[in-house]
Amino acid sequence: MNSTSRIIFKKILYSNIRRLSTSKIIKDVELHKIRNIGILAHIDAGKTTTTERMLFYSGLINQMGEVHHGNTVTDYMVQERERGITITSAAVTFYWRNYQFNLIDTPGHIDFTMEVEQSLNVLDGTVFILDASAGVEAQTLTVWRQADRYKLPRLIFLNKMDRNDANVQMCLDSVKRKLEITPLCLQMPIRESGKLVGLVDILSLEKLSFSNSKFERIQLTETDHPKLWTEAKILRSKVVDKISEYNEELADKIIAEDSIDNIKTTDIVNAIKQETQRQMIVPVILGSAYKNIGVQPLMDAIILYLPSPITRSAHYKCFENNLCAKAFKIIHSKQRGSLVFVRLYNGTLHKGQKINSITQNKSEQVGHLYSAFADDFREVEKIDNGNIGVITGLKYTKMGDLLSNSASAAQKAKDRLSKSKERKTNTSPDPEEELFELQVQIPEPVFFCSIEPHSAAYQTALDNALIELQREDPSLSVTHNHETGQTVLGGMGELHLEIIKDRILRDYKVQADLGQLQINYHEALTDEAKDTLEFCTRIGNTDHKFTITLSVMPKKNSNKDILIFDKTPEAAKNIAGIYHKHLLAIRNGVEVGLTTGPRLGCQVSNSQVMLHYFSVGKGTSESVITAGTTQLIQKIVKEVGTYIQEPIMNLEIVTPEEYLSRILADLSRRRATIKEISVRQNTKVVIAETPLSELLGYSTILRTISSGTAIFSMELFNYSAMTPSEEEKAIKSIRGF
Repeated sequence: MNSTSRIIFKKILYSNIRRLSTSKIIKDVELHKIRNIGILAHIDAGKTTTTERMLFYSGLINQMGEVHHGNTVTDYMVQERERGITITSAAVTFYWRNYQFNLIDTPGHIDFTMEVEQSLNVLDGTVFILDASAGVEAQTLTVWRQADRYKLPRLIFLNKMDRNDANVQMCLDSVKRKLEITPLCLQMPIRESGKLVGLVDILSLEKLSFSNSKFERIQLTETDHPKLWTEAKILRSKVVDKISEYNEELADKIIAEDSIDNIKTTDIVNAIKQETQRQMIVPVILGSAYKNIGVQPLMDAIILYLPSPITRSAHYKCFENNLCAKAFKIIHSKQRGSLVFVRLYNGTLHKGQKINSITQNKSEQVGHLYSAFADDFREVEKIDNGNIGVITGLKYTKMGDLLSNSASAAQKAKDRLSKSKERKTNTSPDPEEELFELQVQIPEPVFFCSIEPHSAAYQTALDNALIELQREDPSLSVTHNHETGQTVLGGMGELHLEIIKDRILRDYKVQADLGQLQINYHEALTDEAKDTLEFCTRIGNTDHKFTITLSVMPKKNSNKDILIFDKTPEAAKNIAGIYHKHLLAIRNGVEVGLTTGPRLGCQVSNSQVMLHYFSVGKGTSESVITAGTTQLIQKIVKEVGTYIQEPIMNLEIVTPEEYLSRILADLSRRRATIKEISVRQNTKVVIAETPLSELLGYSTILRTISSGTAIFSMELFNYSAMTPSEEEKAIKSIRGF
């Protein structure tokens, strides 16, 4: 590495200055110097602690908070500080080496996976934090798959390297095996007397020192640091060799130089950046956030390897000078009303501007604009391209909506996008194809319970609270049972519904009780059947009549559409003449008809409806068509019959070896299927598929069995048919008889 390239590289990376200002400043930053990143991880891997250190070293705060003290910036909710967990994603803007970071800290608990999903929707890159003693854990896999869906480049931060059982090689092996991607470790730890005292930057051959919160870089030499220098040189050669397998440009330079050792550091960095953004490799950075080690190099790596909005948002140029933004989070403030978090992909958003929700097809008036610092907001006059901001005054906009100046601006953008696709000969997948279609996936609730206010006087307040909470959190399902008159909540888990109840009490001052938790069972068809409905009724002075023929059948293919069409010549000719509004009414009727099965009143899943024939009289209302279709669907389903399916959870338990036999014996009584038992350092990891009905209150039981030493996590795996005896138990638990 020659002196010139070393100076250039140091200018990018190696300034030791920590900003002393603690004011929440807003700067005008060039687009290529913005990084929209998310922090993702398994529970307790150290997301919030790492975020807190970033804010401190950037100068945004002058004192570091701790999760166990309940005084961190991004865990600002009362429930988060009491429980020591992250419940809601928090956005915060700060600056590092004249780059702007718009960072979102996300929850690690599976109950709040919706917060992760809505955040990933607007990020340009992510930092995955792994516990260096555990490697890839259950929730790591879940959020990794979510990031895959949005094609996000990633870094990995191996946290808790100060622990005695930290194992870099084990973590790298687990990344390669479980995440199916090549990890590229760019640092090595320095230990003295078993303690982590610093790191070595493999690329620049420098020692990184973090004594007394002071960060220093010391150039390694063969004379002064013979052991570290030799190890780092060997690892550097391995890194260059590995990245050259993916990057042809670097491989050509190695051939031209006829030596790996002579490759410039800047060339290696550029190659790693290219392959990271192509998602061929993932750079790995080491550290211990709690011990204040490795955080500054992590922020440098974010600048070097993760993309700017220019790279990720080029296809939004079809909007030209018009606004294009996406709403990704909504919260409610007593003082400011609804606060809608948006990410700008094109144009500029001004205070008081009129905008159009492309998704809702409604126009809205922007109120105030804010820049977010967790639960603190600073008012601004505009939000520029590439940034994340907060809007007040929007009444109809929902999470995931795409926003522009007007409906005509959106249509012109669609037309330009369509023309650009026609000119392309490349048929490979392109992010442009999903610009208007990609929607946030709302997970299905696995638990249900009723909720009732203490008195009728609170009913209106409770209804309003649930409307706001559901707008904030789309994974919260709120329905009304017409048979019992009860309001029913659906959630992702026991903790999710418990937090909702707590928020209703604390934030909305409504006294309410939750009923007994019920599992979200499904019903599935035993066979397929076909029937016809001839509907005729008179409402007022208008005759409403139509004829419809439908088949209801178990789903036999990967087609996700719930309504499919008969493609025989006679049927196809009839269906081709159906108006769009009537097709929409039929589809709505089909969806409603399959929400209530005949046995338990649960959703009829894994089924499809085929439309064979439809004719309608003049003046027939769409609502009548919907109601008639629902009636026909439910009649067919009842005649065919259904069987019950229960949710099966993918359960991961980490336990000391001495408690393994007890835990396995307990799982055998819970109808669990043991899939894998592996060793992780000094602990055993059990992977099992277990019915959710057997895991109610399992946290308390596991603590008792293991004397509080074992931990577990779970996520929905699939729905599976039940035995007749288990079906009877499920029916009795719901109906009471």
